[in-house]
Amino acid sequence: MQRVQFNAYGHENVIGAHKTTVELTSEDHLTKQGTCIVGVCLDVTLNQLDSEIKKLALFSSTKIVLRMSVDGLTEEVTGTGSPGLTYTDSTGMVARTSTFECARTLMVNADKAASDLSREFVDRLKVNGAVIECELIYVTK
Repeated sequence: MQRVQFNAYGHENVIGAHKTTVELTSEDHLTKQGTCIVGVCLDVTLNQLDSEIKKLALFSSTKIVLRMSVDGLTEEVTGTGSPGLTYTDSTGMVARTSTFECARTLMVNADKAASDLSREFVDRLKVNGAVIECELIYVTK
């Protein structure tokens, strides 16, 4: 099992309504069109993860968990790796309920999208600068 800890931050324009994805971005701005984005100013991006983590993400048997905690509430999004995950993006990471892969894809077959996160949790993400403590957990069989 490998773990990576990092932070993202809340933003007043977080909506958390997207039906197929959850995204964290290193960008510091967010418009209301970014309905999948739940955190900004991400301090670790996919391309910065070490090579061992990137190798684990290539296996469909690897379980990937994104744990996010803010102001006493925690949500987890669980999915899998896939042979097409490149982890080369320098701005965001996206958990996808589908099997779509691109440079920004963190995991596929995720069990939650932004719209599945509790509304109480999403409300706390709408506070500018709220600290979102994040952890990625990679579990191999």
